[in-house]
This record gives sequence, structure tokens and C-alpha cells, in this order.
Amino acid sequence: MILNYIWIAFLVIAFIVACIQVIFFGNTQIFTDIIQAAFGSAKSGFEISLGLTGVLSMWLGIMKIGEKGGIINGLSRLVAPFFSKIFPDIPKNHPALASIFMNLSANMLGLDNAATPMGLKAMKELQEINPNKDTASNPMIMFLVLNTAGLTLIPISVMVFRAQLGAVNPADVFLPILLATFFAALTGLISVSIYQKINLFDKTILLTLLGMTSLIGGIIYFLSGMPKEEIARYSSLTANFILFSIIISFVVTAFIRKINVYEAFIEGAKEGFHVAIGIVPYLIAILVAIGMFRASGAMTMLIQGITWLVGLTGLNTDFVGALPTAFMKPLSGSGARGMMADAMKLNGADSFVGRLSSIIQGSTDTTFFILAVYFGSVGIKNTRYAVVCGLIADFAGITAAILLGYLFFH
Repeated sequence: MILNYIWIAFLVIAFIVACIQVIFFGNTQIFTDIIQAAFGSAKSGFEISLGLTGVLSMWLGIMKIGEKGGIINGLSRLVAPFFSKIFPDIPKNHPALASIFMNLSANMLGLDNAATPMGLKAMKELQEINPNKDTASNPMIMFLVLNTAGLTLIPISVMVFRAQLGAVNPADVFLPILLATFFAALTGLISVSIYQKINLFDKTILLTLLGMTSLIGGIIYFLSGMPKEEIARYSSLTANFILFSIIISFVVTAFIRKINVYEAFIEGAKEGFHVAIGIVPYLIAILVAIGMFRASGAMTMLIQGITWLVGLTGLNTDFVGALPTAFMKPLSGSGARGMMADAMKLNGADSFVGRLSSIIQGSTDTTFFILAVYFGSVGIKNTRYAVVCGLIADFAGITAAILLGYLFFH
């Protein structure tokens, strides 16, 4: 239901802002720009879905091999103690637990293309145990919010963008991104737990969170001792080595257990194709609304208004130049990357705005995009409080990114 209101709000605001531009500024081109943006966004939505088809088919094929080979069940048992506390409605040793674990692990390694298919598989498995098929269940919401919070240990794509745009040390944003995304994930977990009345003071949950904090601290300590120019290369090598190791372990284990690996892959790949087709209308709907909102100038007016308000308080306004990335991040990953790249081109990759845009880009994930794709893939219409908790996590991550940007670079 909330997506319905959000979708209408984007379109109505875009129309009102466009009318203001025509009446007060004589911009007669604006409606043409908006319609072109709508067509362009619809085309982008289809192209994204089409491109996702191959990736989905490949990864769901690999996951099917892991499932038939028994590794998925093994992973379910591995994560069961912690996941049984934050996903109490998922049956013990259910395969969804392993799919959730694989998705979150891929996100932490910065492997976006691997994370999405695993996430869609997890959502499909959660739908199988959902008593109300058009309404998001508690496990679905917890999973989606943890996904949108986007805990990332290795922000490969951000560092690659910075290198391409001339940053002297592309990895100098690594530590603030790691901290900001951790705050976002922790806030998302807490917000959903409050809604679902999950006891966060449970011994297992506290020990797991302490372990994650120690892991992040260890990574920071290890990488802080490396030459900065080596961090991006080392991180990319590690992430992709782990990913390839997972594929090989799935295949070899299934082969040892006398599973027809090829047939298992084909079976999973067919599922991936059908999932990708189901995503198309939901993805086009959200991208068209976002594209028209941007083309109308509503985003620009919003940022100018914030600059004016912040200026009235006497606070430093240097961070406002990075806000386009912050506002676009919950709406569109490609849009946010474009805003980040634009900020670095305009101000310099090593400027405060350029670095802050990079930190914001890595601090959280695209809430509305993920919500539309994941829930749309299983036909969820009533999202309940998923958007609220996702945006709370986004706000925490972006706020932390701004504060850390000032701490590290201002």
C-alpha cells in the first residue's frame, strides 16, 4: 500500500513542480523533458531486467547445485543460532536461512551482481512459508531491511569510480564507508526488532553483534597498515577469490555426492529466467516515477531549499553539495552513482564534496529499488513497515556518512 502512495506522490510532485517552472520561469521545455525521462526510465528498467536475466540464471543455477549437494543445508545449520533469534518465524534448518546468509555475505564483499540473485532466491523461499501471500511477513521485512542497509566490508565499486575519476588515493574513503554502513545495518536491525518485539539483549544476538564489531575492527586495523594504493587491488582480489571459491566448492561437493551438476545448474537457471521476467513491471514502475521526479527539477529545488535552511542556522553548508547522492541513493543505485560521479567531476575526486559523495554512496543501499524488485518478484503488495524501517536505516547511514566525512576530511 505504501508503494502506491509513494508512486503517486512522485508523479504529483513532479507535475506541480513542472507547472511552477512553466508559470513562473517560462520553462516550456520541462514537460517534454519529463516525458522523455519517463520513456528513458521505462527503457532502462527493461534493460536492467534483461541484463539481470543472465546473472540471475547463472547464480540461481549455482545455488541449485549447492542445494542438491548439501552445502545449503550446511550453511543453514551454521547461521541457525543467530538467525533463529532475528528470524524466529523461519523453521529450523530451512534453506531460506542459507540463501539469506549468502546474500548478505555477497553484499558485504561488495559483489552486487552476486547478491541480487541470492536475495531473490531467499525471498522466493520466504514466500513459500508466508501464510498471507500478498503481505510481507516478518522474516521478509527483516531480510529486506538488512539488505537495504547494505553492510559492506569491501566497497569495490566506489573505489573503482574514484580511481577512474582521478583520486590520488581511491581507497581513502574505505574506513568511513565501513563505519557508516555498519551504523546503517545496526540501525536497521534495531528498528525492525522493535517492530517485531525481538529481544536484542539475547545472549546469542549480543555475542554475534560483538563478533561483527570485532571483525570490522580487525579489517580496519589490517588495512590501515597497508599502502593506500594497494587497498582497492587487495580488496578486489580477496572478494573475487572468495566468490570463485564458493562456486568451486559447490560444484566439487555436488560432484563428490554423485549429483548431475549440469542438470542441477540448468534447473536453477530456468528458475532465474522466470524470476527476471516477473521483475520487469515492478522495476519499470518505480524507475519511471523516479525519472519524472528528477526531470521535473523537484530534486534540485529540494536541495536548494535545504541549503537555504542550513544557512539560516549558521551551520557549515559544505555537505549540501553531496546531498544529490544522498537523496538519490534510496531511489536508484545507478542514479546515485551518476550523482556521485557528477560531484567528483564538478568538484574533484579528492575534494570534500567528492569524498563525501563517495562515502554516502557506500553507506547504504537502494531501498525503493530493492523493495520493488524483491517484493515484486513474489507478488507482495502490502509491504507493512518495510519502507519505514528501510528509510530509518538509510537516514542513519547517510547521517553517519556526513559526520564521518567531516571527521576524516574537513
